[in-house]
Amino acid sequence: MEPRIVSRDEWLGARKALLAKERDATHLRDRVNAERRALPWVKVEKTYAFDSAGGPRSLADLFEGRSQLFVHHFMLVPGSDHICQGCAGMADNVDAARRHFEQADLSFAAVSRASVEQIEKAKARMGWTFQWVSCGANSFNHDYGASYTPEQVATGDTGYNYGTTPYAAEDLPACSIFARNAAGEVFHTYSVYTRGCESLFTPFNFLDFAPKGRNEDGTMSWVRLHDEYDSGPASDACCAAD
Repeated sequence: MEPRIVSRDEWLGARKALLAKERDATHLRDRVNAERRALPWVKVEKTYAFDSAGGPRSLADLFEGRSQLFVHHFMLVPGSDHICQGCAGMADNVDAARRHFEQADLSFAAVSRASVEQIEKAKARMGWTFQWVSCGANSFNHDYGASYTPEQVATGDTGYNYGTTPYAAEDLPACSIFARNAAGEVFHTYSVYTRGCESLFTPFNFLDFAPKGRNEDGTMSWVRLHDEYDSGPASDACCAAD
C-alpha cells in the first residue's frame, strides 16, 4: 500500500488523534491487568513430578525460592526434532527478560511433553539457559489446557481456550501462572491461550510501531528459528509490495 504524503502540520494532527486512542488503550490495558491480578486462585491438589537434566523436580521446585511462577507450555512433541517456531520466538526473549523479572519475585519454566534428551538438544541448539522440564510422565499440560489426547483431537472439539477457539492438535499455545504462599501451598492463578500469548513474542511489539506492521502472509508466516534466517532483510524497500 502506497503511503499518503502530507505536510508536517497535517501529520501532527493525525498523530495527536491517534495518541488519544493509544492512551485509551493503555488505560484499558491497565484496568484489564488489574482485573487479572484480582482473579481468585485455585489450589493445586495434584502432585506433579517433572523430569529435568538435574533429576526429578516438583512444581514447587520450579519456583526456585520465589513466590510466583510463569510457565510456558512449550510445544515440543515427543519423538520429533521439530521445534515450534512461535514458541521458540517467545523463548528467545526469556533469558534477557528474566534478568529483570526474577528480581520482582517471578520465576520462569518451560514445560513440554518431550523427553529431557529432546529438551536439552533444543536448548543447546538455541543457546537458551532458562529452566525447561519434561511433563511427559504426568498430566500437567493436559490439566492446564495446553495438550490434548489423540482421541480428543479426533473429535475436533478439544475445549481449547475455555471452549472459545476450535483448534484441535495435541499441543497448542498456552502460558500459565502459579503462586506459592508462605506455607508452601501452590495455586493456579491464570492461564492464557492462542493470541493471548502473542505480546510475549517481543518482535511483534517492535513491528507494530513500523509502517509495514507484522508484514505477514498468514499468522507468523515469516517466523523461523533464529538460526534459520537468511542474513539479509526480507525487503530493501520500505514500502515494497508484500
